[in-house]
Amino acid sequence: MEKKIILGDDLPENIKEEFRAYPELLGQLLFYRDIKTQAEAEKFLNPDYEKHSYDPFLIKGMDLAVERILKAFKENEKILIYSDYDADGIPGAVILSDFFKKIEFKNYEVHIPNRLREGYGLKTETIEKLKTRDIDLIITIDGGITDVEPVKKAKELGIDVIITDHHMVNGELPPADVILNSKQEDDNYPDDMLCGAGLTFKLVLALIKKGDFSTLPTGRQVNKGWEKWLLDMVGLATISDMVPLKNENRLLAHYGLMVLRKSPRPGLQKLLQKAWIKQHQIVEEDISFMIAPRINAASRVSDPRIAYDLLSATNEIEAGQLAEELDILNNKRKTLVATAVRKANKKIKERGVKDVVVIGDPEWNVGLSGLIASSLQGEYNRPCFVWGTDENGKYCGSCRAENIDLLELMNLVEKDVFEHLGGHKMAGGFGVNSEQIHFLEEKILTAYKNIESKIEQVELFVDKKLSLDDINWDNYNLIEKMAPFGMGNKKPLFLFEGVEIFGEKAFGKTMNHLELVFKNSKNQKIKAIGFFSDYVEDKNTLLEIGQKINFLAHIEKNTFGGVNELRLRIVEIIK
Repeated sequence: MEKKIILGDDLPENIKEEFRAYPELLGQLLFYRDIKTQAEAEKFLNPDYEKHSYDPFLIKGMDLAVERILKAFKENEKILIYSDYDADGIPGAVILSDFFKKIEFKNYEVHIPNRLREGYGLKTETIEKLKTRDIDLIITIDGGITDVEPVKKAKELGIDVIITDHHMVNGELPPADVILNSKQEDDNYPDDMLCGAGLTFKLVLALIKKGDFSTLPTGRQVNKGWEKWLLDMVGLATISDMVPLKNENRLLAHYGLMVLRKSPRPGLQKLLQKAWIKQHQIVEEDISFMIAPRINAASRVSDPRIAYDLLSATNEIEAGQLAEELDILNNKRKTLVATAVRKANKKIKERGVKDVVVIGDPEWNVGLSGLIASSLQGEYNRPCFVWGTDENGKYCGSCRAENIDLLELMNLVEKDVFEHLGGHKMAGGFGVNSEQIHFLEEKILTAYKNIESKIEQVELFVDKKLSLDDINWDNYNLIEKMAPFGMGNKKPLFLFEGVEIFGEKAFGKTMNHLELVFKNSKNQKIKAIGFFSDYVEDKNTLLEIGQKINFLAHIEKNTFGGVNELRLRIVEIIK
């Protein structure tokens, strides 16, 4: 399906007047991110940690959670931090364990489930094993909101449970002692889109605000402002988990990046070195494309504990060893995904492309299924379901889509096909009944016919039409005032029309990236790059010097190799 391009109009006169203090380009970028008053603009452009943070006690159940944890401190009860295994849950576990270390509370453990062996969330079998470890209180991070039976088991065994989760609340809630999740209907917190680590940070703030840690044997108190050092993990998770960078999330991402650039964590520093990232220059794209994939690689192909140990390490030698191990796992992850995608493409081309791509292999690592599905979804521009097997031999997988509600689609599939399913509108996970695996494609395609009328055309919103003369440092600096970019605050996209090509070449290890050279009216060269471009792989679409093209692109700063230049990042060449 062709993408629909929507070009932003000129600002309405009343908005022009409201934003008269700002350059026109900045005003347009603000307006198309639903910011329509100068007061909203000032809050967006100049986030203030002290003024714009919300009171953590506005979250439903926060007072009860704090009361229960303070009781555990006072009576030296054993606490289990039970976090998810991704780049949201793991930083969240680091935040809470850092706080425990700071107040010198030592009676706790951290459990991060093995993705392949235990799967996502709390598991009844795991809970049953905890009784032998004398656990009194479980605090979940980034999970638990749907785990009714495991929480029931914990209560039967006399273990209290505090759930902190940000995922959708659907159906029966687990009988936990406290649930911290602002997506509950009667929760009035001003931002219900905090990620798991963001919610954990709020719990720590509430504990610091309310707690008297002199009741602990050490009597260790928290120095005022210490908690801000935890914002490196909050920012990392907020950007990694792709929550909307609006409201308080923008504040947390903004200050999170500031702290990340100064963070003293040896593990983080060693990880950045492995990714060839200069710490003082780290930006959101470094996290999304370089850091988060490395953290997630631990759970996808090995043990997520490696990533937790790295981020919480205090010893430089240990940190260096863990960063090396994580880098090796990330390279392994890339090789496995590339191999699976090649195999999938071969299968798909042999049997033809259907309305929904459904493909799998018992040998595929289920931890990589989401990455494979994302690659195939981008390749074929349609919903993709990819399955493999876990360590217990069960068929599990992930799905990705851009223009339909995957949860609605999966719920329309015959009831005996999926053993479990969940996720979001555009990304989900599922388990398949072993007797139904060979019929999975047929059943999904049948369900798809019932949802076909709801398919949404994929839209690309373009902020403004520019010329090459507009590519200058003044405009780049205006655009950067909108950073950090992500969900809910997309990187500004611009249209360039009738631009003549003065240079063209392929680059990269496999020569699958494109570089074009243009010239502005002053005869200055402007470079544009496009990663994984069809225009260097398909001989029928090769571009030529002298050809004039229309394209969509971001403006970005290139610092690779010590240079400092402006260039364009091509998103789409309009045929």
